[in-house]
Amino acid sequence: MSPASRAYTTGERDVAVKTRRPIEARIRVRVTARAARSEIAGWDGETLRVRVMAPPAYGRANAAVERLLASALGLPAKAVRLVSGARSRDKVLAIDGMGDDEVRLRLDTAPAPKRR
Repeated sequence: MSPASRAYTTGERDVAVKTRRPIEARIRVRVTARAARSEIAGWDGETLRVRVMAPPAYGRANAAVERLLASALGLPAKAVRLVSGARSRDKVLAIDGMGDDEVRLRLDTAPAPKRR
């Protein structure tokens, strides 16, 4: 049985039910905290460079990166989450509901976010 299915046992027979795997993109991000403004600086190979005004203390920069990317992608904030690198400049973020190609396309064509 594949990992995408679950087996349920009933009184008479075994039933395998297919479950959908959610689409999820993972991107590498290099973060510069305490920047003059929050912005997506662009791609450096396979790594997205992001600048945020928030300080790195208490996870504020991580939260700012998640909000910035969600806004640029037109997704709710809950769709972007930190997978690894909570205490590092180099991070991996997961984006629910989009594939890798669509994320890259949207970030390449995303308008600049409003400055605060």
